[in-house]
Amino acid sequence: MKNIVFLWSFIFNHSVKEKLMRDNLLSFLTILFFIVLTISMMHSCANMASPSGGLYDENPPVVLKAIPEFNSTNVDKQTIEIFFDENIKIEKPSEKIIITPPQQNFPEISAVGRKVVVKLKDDLIPNTTYTVDFTDAIVDNNEGNPLENFSISFSTGDQLDTLAIAGNVLEAENLEPVSGIYVGIHSNLEDTAFTKSRFQRIGRTDSKGRFTIKGIAPGRYKIYALNDLNRDYKYDNPAEAIAFLDSIIVPFTVQETRTDTIFNKKDTTQIDTIKTTQFTRFLPDDIVLRSFISDFQRQYLQKHERPEQYKLSMFFAAPTSKPTFRLLIPERNDTSWYVEERSVNNDSITLWITDSTVYKTDSILMLVNYVRTDSLNQNYIDTDTLRFNFRKPRETKPKDDKKDKKDDIQYLRITSNIQANHEIYQPIRIEFEQPVIQFDTAHIKLLRMVDSSYVASPYSIEKDSLNSRKYVLRTRWAPGGQYRFEIDSAAYTSYYGLWNNKVSQDFTVKKLDQYGNLLITISGLPDDKDVYVELLDKNDKPFRKTLVKNNEAIFMDLNPGTIYARLFIDENRDGKWTTGNYEKKRQPEVVYYYPRYFEIRAYTDHEEIWNVNETPLIKQKPLEITKNKPEVKKRRNLNEQSTRQNQQNDSGMNPGRSTQNNPFLSR
Repeated sequence: MKNIVFLWSFIFNHSVKEKLMRDNLLSFLTILFFIVLTISMMHSCANMASPSGGLYDENPPVVLKAIPEFNSTNVDKQTIEIFFDENIKIEKPSEKIIITPPQQNFPEISAVGRKVVVKLKDDLIPNTTYTVDFTDAIVDNNEGNPLENFSISFSTGDQLDTLAIAGNVLEAENLEPVSGIYVGIHSNLEDTAFTKSRFQRIGRTDSKGRFTIKGIAPGRYKIYALNDLNRDYKYDNPAEAIAFLDSIIVPFTVQETRTDTIFNKKDTTQIDTIKTTQFTRFLPDDIVLRSFISDFQRQYLQKHERPEQYKLSMFFAAPTSKPTFRLLIPERNDTSWYVEERSVNNDSITLWITDSTVYKTDSILMLVNYVRTDSLNQNYIDTDTLRFNFRKPRETKPKDDKKDKKDDIQYLRITSNIQANHEIYQPIRIEFEQPVIQFDTAHIKLLRMVDSSYVASPYSIEKDSLNSRKYVLRTRWAPGGQYRFEIDSAAYTSYYGLWNNKVSQDFTVKKLDQYGNLLITISGLPDDKDVYVELLDKNDKPFRKTLVKNNEAIFMDLNPGTIYARLFIDENRDGKWTTGNYEKKRQPEVVYYYPRYFEIRAYTDHEEIWNVNETPLIKQKPLEITKNKPEVKKRRNLNEQSTRQNQQNDSGMNPGRSTQNNPFLSR
């Protein structure tokens, strides 16, 4: 543009006799000016973008100073101030910030500009090391970059305690990482310290179940985990999840060397330098605590009801011993007036009234003796008088209908687990809607197709020990066989006058080539204990279980697919996993997970080897079936985004601007 202006001035300073030439040049320059202006507009339109403010801040806040200073001694003030190089804020202080010794009254924590202020509300304990562990609660105000693993320590005495221990907390039954649970220590090695005294020092687990306890003095300690529901830092509620170690912890340090490899910036396959650094390692750092909820549960009667005229139900808060009862109104001293059903742990009981003189009574009064827990967590037999009322629903008059209609017949329903393609390992399970007066197996037929006709197939049948309405039919299935299950019409009648309709169902048993088999050879097991292996689905739910014999677990007839496995050491030989009990100093039964998965294929025998001690306990459970997955912090690389945006702007590729209706850019 400067050249154009200069040329313009030069021409106009010429003599008049060159006017004609000047007029021609003026026309030329006018055209040239518009061409230059058009090119300039095209360039500016292709680079429409917000002005860059420089690189984004991706660095966490930097600590400038603290009052009191880091690792100060003889501190007598309850206010802590920490100064940073930029404005900061605090995220979830009540969840992320851990103060030890534990505070009965949570401190006042605030962020003011570039300063964090912590005001302790509890009186300072003499000759004690205090640690405020912020974890990653402090972030910068603009980009939210966290200052990770930041803590400050000081002492109210003339000595600062600097030892630390670390480890993990897992759920004992399923090895899930436990997040947000307190872990504390006691130098008092008596068992009552956990139940009577607050923790001396604490930490809390992160999303991976990892904890660290800092500022520990040399000595011998017992360690515990506690899901502290009332925040008193001691185990005084059986509903709280806990963990404890039988052994004593002795903190110590060792000097170790760490080697860091630095690669060449231009050629990342080439090593530039190898840097050796010495550091202090605080031990033990591999403690594993297995949390559980005690089998002690408060026992009481939750509710009682009479949902139907002939049905009484009682529900208890926890597994209990079987209650006793006696009918007061109408008065009965025998047991012939009901059929009883109960759960395996007696926490629910149903009485089907079979005597019409009883169930026609609108208000039934019953004396019940059951286990109840008092305010001191002691169980005793409580006697209660329960009233069961039933109000008949109002009868509605049927509408007149000129057409003759037969009344719908209400049959006694019978349900079963029979499927069109029946599993070869599954027996037939049937359940009646109501208790039947008399059960006769002669009315049940199991037929098998042989040479185009059905013939009787032998079977055995047994009644459920807890529910008299349930029966199990067992037979040796023929792989691929075609079967028919039949129950005669009106074969069974309930106590309330209902009879069954005819049942006839055809089904086919799966062939053996539709299944796979699995043999697991296990090592590292105790010699004198029962061990059970459970197969798990993708939701970590067990669907098959077997007893390990000769260090082998055998599973036949498995459906193809992905499965997982765990085992437990059955200490009390009751066939199921048993939780712990602190009062009895009983640890929960040990559980191991197979760290990988089994891919079962049809018509294939699979053989696997499992050493239960090969993989550390905290790494055994496969991530695919872990519900409490660790948090993954996704930090945006804003500088890369900014650089990419500038490159697009420079090349004329601004994705945020359309060229469809622009006459300059669409050419």
